[in-house]
Amino acid sequence: MNRPLPPADLAAEGDVNLSPLRQAFENAYVHDETRALLDADAEVFLHQSLSTPCFNALASCEGIWLTDVEGRRIMDFHGNSVHQVGYRHPHVMTAVREQLDTLPFSPRRYTNATAVALAQKLAALAPDPLGKVLFAPGGALAIGMALKLARLATGRHKTLSLWDSFHGASLDAISIGGEAIFRKGIGPLLSGAEHAPPCDPPACHFGCGTTCNARCAEYIDYVLAKEEDIGAVIIETVRSTDVQIPPPEYYRIVRDACDRHGALLILDEIPICLGRTGRMFAFEHYGIVPDMVVIGKGLGGAVFPMAALIARHDLDIAADRALGHYTHEKSSLGAAAALATLEVIETERLLERSLDAGAYALDELRAMKKRHGIVADVRGIGLLLGVELAREGMPAPREAELVMYECLARGLSFKVGQGNVLTLAPPLIIARADLDAALAILDDALTAVETRVS
Repeated sequence: MNRPLPPADLAAEGDVNLSPLRQAFENAYVHDETRALLDADAEVFLHQSLSTPCFNALASCEGIWLTDVEGRRIMDFHGNSVHQVGYRHPHVMTAVREQLDTLPFSPRRYTNATAVALAQKLAALAPDPLGKVLFAPGGALAIGMALKLARLATGRHKTLSLWDSFHGASLDAISIGGEAIFRKGIGPLLSGAEHAPPCDPPACHFGCGTTCNARCAEYIDYVLAKEEDIGAVIIETVRSTDVQIPPPEYYRIVRDACDRHGALLILDEIPICLGRTGRMFAFEHYGIVPDMVVIGKGLGGAVFPMAALIARHDLDIAADRALGHYTHEKSSLGAAAALATLEVIETERLLERSLDAGAYALDELRAMKKRHGIVADVRGIGLLLGVELAREGMPAPREAELVMYECLARGLSFKVGQGNVLTLAPPLIIARADLDAALAILDDALTAVETRVS
């Protein structure tokens, strides 16, 4: 299938299926068995730029590894952010099997011990005054519940969120989100969804240079003062698509501004919760507590779709309303996977392992930056790592995509964010030898691409 060049706003994502580089990779690495499955996939699924048609097909997964239908093994540093404890972790799989044997589904009007235990565990893990929980089958749905609760609590419908952010693909989530690939051409979005510039030093609108001066946080304060009727500020604590890590003062300013102007602070930690940054919740790095936090993805142990809204105790105000009311609201199966996942994080000390392995990998990436002229910046927090590529001071999306396919050919998968940032998010269980092997693949791929484009 010949594919056209993607529009600029799609190409900026770097990982779309409209790219000629995607076609070239398929020509080189996709053979008859895979091709047949991909053609069947393309025939039956609605097409969209970030998934269907796909470029490969999987047969199995375990630990940090994916295995495709042709038997090739791939280290997964992408995983759609669900694989903090890796794939098919024995403890998670056992918990899910045991739950399947007793109560695989819990209809909405009933509760069950597993869901209650998970809610109690999350409430205990979250710092005060957080402590009330509601589950949903996915992160975008949990974001929607948070938006509804903010309206009820404040009596205000307006929100303030950040450009370039991602909070899910539903219509309400893309309204507060800031990525063109989801927003462009869709039509009227949620009313009252105001936006501010993100914390993004290389592209800062406030003259940061390479280090954030927190003026973007002060601008949030300014907007809240001017608008006066904003009910909630929604921010990804750390933007995972391209690993933007605000400085400590950023959230102190935002927290104080929300308190002064009567807005609730909702932090989206759907892809980065549960140890990805080295803490159970990423906001713990900043010494503040939000009014609500939304978590998901890895909560289901890479088995079951599971997300949660954790809110302040005093925000339990919607007894006469339906905030979520989802079919799988108190999923016994999802709760079993989540409880087992939390137990793995604790017993295998994955928070500490994330910090240690992340610091080691960041040092290795800094050394790599000195060897490769196209690496403009490296940054990380725990096992969320970003490698930003540029040429002659400008973002290098083509080079980023070339590096991605070079790595895929060598057995390493990761996401490209904002067009030119290689985003590395391995399972927290990764062994040092496998981490070294992945970094060596990246090093070789950078060399190959620099040779190719020089």
